[in-house]
Amino acid sequence: MTPVSYLLRVTIDDRPGSLGQLAVSLGSVAADIISLEVIERGDGWAVDDIVVDLPLGALPDTLITAAAKAGAHVDSVRPYAGVLDTHRELELVDHVATAHGDRLQILVDDAPHVLRTSWATVVTTTDSGAAVTVCGSPGAPETPLASASWLPLPAATTVDPHDGGVPQAWRDSDTRLVAAPLDGANRALLLGRVGGPDFRPAEVARLGYLIGIIGSIGRPD
Repeated sequence: MTPVSYLLRVTIDDRPGSLGQLAVSLGSVAADIISLEVIERGDGWAVDDIVVDLPLGALPDTLITAAAKAGAHVDSVRPYAGVLDTHRELELVDHVATAHGDRLQILVDDAPHVLRTSWATVVTTTDSGAAVTVCGSPGAPETPLASASWLPLPAATTVDPHDGGVPQAWRDSDTRLVAAPLDGANRALLLGRVGGPDFRPAEVARLGYLIGIIGSIGRPD
């Protein structure tokens, strides 16, 4: 039977052996670790994204229980269709830089895979302050952003989901938001992560660096 993949975001003690204990505990519930990436490190702790395969029919709640037995805290667990790839940022830069078509569309199509978000859009505002969606990735919300008082942006940042311009439908789906300025103009790349988890400071910084690199080699049209 085809296994089911899940993406776990876990907080663990940053000490020798802690990751091994977590791997053993996950293995005890038949979870097969496919890939792992360290998202952020602090004083004695680390936040990791781990992709695991579970046998068909196994409950994802068993992952939370197994992680807890190893002393780890699961921030979120959600189905995942893909594999973590440490080269995905470089691939995105290459796709956008070498594209001969609509580079903005390529950017929003590829960006969700970089920070593992649900969707991406490019937004701007009119002189009256109304938000305009320039383009969006597959899965982007049908209900558009009404306004974006946070534009223009000086740097990548999280966006308050309770901002007046954010549709109620986005809040109902518990969508977390992050945005980065695309260029010096009044537009930004906006990414949404439905159901969380929150964007970590390191993720926001990574997005800022990535968009900065793309801008330095030729901004998307």
